[in-house]
Amino acid sequence: MSAHASTYVPKSRLAKWFESRLPIVGLVHSSFVSYPVPRNLNYFWTFGAILMAMLISQIVTGIWLAMHYEPTAAGAFNSVEHIMRDVNYGWLLRYMHANGASMFFVAVYIHMFRALYYGSYKAPREILYILGVIIYLLMMATAFLGYTLPWGQMSFWGATVITSILGAIPVVGDTIQSLLWGGYSVGSPTLNRFFSLHYLLPFMILGVVVLHVWALHVTGQNNPTGIPIKSDKDTVPFTPYATIKDVFASMVFFAFFAYWIFYQPNYLGHADNYIPANPAVTPAHIVPEWYFLPFYAILRAVPDKLGGVVLMFSAVLILALAPWLDTSRIRSANYRPIYRQFLWLFVSVCVALGYLGAMPPEGGYVIAARLCTAYYFAHFLLVMPLVGLFETPKPMPGSILDSVTGPGKQFSGSGMPVGAAAAPSSKG
Repeated sequence: MSAHASTYVPKSRLAKWFESRLPIVGLVHSSFVSYPVPRNLNYFWTFGAILMAMLISQIVTGIWLAMHYEPTAAGAFNSVEHIMRDVNYGWLLRYMHANGASMFFVAVYIHMFRALYYGSYKAPREILYILGVIIYLLMMATAFLGYTLPWGQMSFWGATVITSILGAIPVVGDTIQSLLWGGYSVGSPTLNRFFSLHYLLPFMILGVVVLHVWALHVTGQNNPTGIPIKSDKDTVPFTPYATIKDVFASMVFFAFFAYWIFYQPNYLGHADNYIPANPAVTPAHIVPEWYFLPFYAILRAVPDKLGGVVLMFSAVLILALAPWLDTSRIRSANYRPIYRQFLWLFVSVCVALGYLGAMPPEGGYVIAARLCTAYYFAHFLLVMPLVGLFETPKPMPGSILDSVTGPGKQFSGSGMPVGAAAAPSSKG
């Protein structure tokens, strides 16, 4: 796949002159037109395109909102109200941006599940996968910073709680906390810092996404069987086969996105964020956005403050070790019956942690969170290594083509199996 060369041939003299000096058209053609992809890709492989579309949407709406936002403790809340009430289509831009963060995480969690289910993290795609984990970390940081900007009650107290736990880090914790606060407590300097970082990080994400796509085109795409490409018969051109699927899936996803914008714009938020920040009044129950709830549950499951911080960050960083913790030679969970059951259990535990993160940290909720946290780490440290050693996989097809057509069959140019009998004529 890395040896795939461009088949683009410029026609006009201007195009030839330009291509000989900056072959960007040929690069785009070889990467997104003639690029060979496995012919058995399913709709799980469309979420890369969906995520790219969502990233562009977030950057464009974010730039527009920044033109009207005031990053001060005195003016932030009112500037958001100004955007909602006075700026032309400001309500639409803000709802697109706020709900777009949630839709971004919906798509990225499905994308991550696909990687874990089909073994897309295994050799030779380790760097590709690690770049994906870096993008996820940057997304989490960007989303947290953005959540604080409306400067409502939940924004203020969420910023206070999360930045306070950084003080538990030995040696450097207090320094990091002071740098983020810009003083001795959360206030205007903090908000100014958070706004600057929130504006910067999406462009960092875009840069890592470019590296992610580059690494993908070097190693080639994984597929539902996990079998490497063995011949040209295993592939189809990216355009139109994958392009049409990506466009259709993106349209469906954006229709889902539109439902939240126009019918449930505040459902995924918190009502307390429509109350101006008040340092003297603590909300009864401080919760982050839904996509942080599993990690928030892990943080609260440990009675020791430093231990909770370590486990919370470890829960994300351990994802990057999956290529080396999984000892199975088989990529796809379709052919790993035991691992597939454990993986669905892992997904159930993540959902349970999300629920527990929204509950008060008391009684049975804390005990359940500790049990779920224990399994979360056990999945990576015990299940992946041991199941890979002792599991007997199911029989696999001989090639990607066999997984589509069945053993011994081939596609003709018309898409019909070669050697298929012609239909009998109705004429005598």
